[in-house]
Amino acid sequence: MLSRLLKEHQAKQGERKEVQEKRRKEAIAAATCLTEALVDHLNVGVAQAYVNQRKLDHEVKTLQIQAAQFAKQTGQWISMVENFNQALKEIGDVENWARSIELDMRTIATALEYVYKGHLQPSTS
Repeated sequence: MLSRLLKEHQAKQGERKEVQEKRRKEAIAAATCLTEALVDHLNVGVAQAYVNQRKLDHEVKTLQIQAAQFAKQTGQWISMVENFNQALKEIGDVENWARSIELDMRTIATALEYVYKGHLQPSTS
């Protein structure tokens, strides 16, 4: 009877060890799955952040190129406006010069007319 009790006890202990070993393996598998899921979740976030960073870097480069082109075009526009302004000033200078010449010519014409009329009057009297 004692030997039977010992065998039963040993059998129960073996069963408990097997159940405990099975549970340990299940716990390890569950912990491994949890760890992998957490790492995958973190990796997805990191990967998305990396993709976003690359997109931002590309957008920054594009913006820098466009800003440089805009600055160049703005410089050209400023140059064109300055040239146009200078041309307008020159036109204004030519107009003033033409008025001055016209005034001088009228003065000369009036003087010549005065001299001519003055020269004719004495001979007719």
